[in-house]
Amino acid sequence: MTVVTITTNGFEVDASVIASAFGIDPSTLQARMRAGEVTSLCEAGVDADLGRFRLTFRHAGRALRLTVDADGQVLTRAMFPVGVAKANRTPPAD
Repeated sequence: MTVVTITTNGFEVDASVIASAFGIDPSTLQARMRAGEVTSLCEAGVDADLGRFRLTFRHAGRALRLTVDADGQVLTRAMFPVGVAKANRTPPAD
């Protein structure tokens, strides 16, 4: 099974890979992304990293980062804690 596929519209990542990293049901991933509970970011490499891409997914204070080559081959996979996005933070009480 291919984890990352590159299409004319961008990158497609197998939902089970993302969902398992965050301990959520793959069938709920798309709805969670639409609701902003799971977010993603794609960064293209420059200079020495040209031809590589970082695909970062965030959910509930954790991030999954996949570094892939121009063929979609996963080069590295990392999980790490991240801050909660400002839009999801609870405002301070008065």
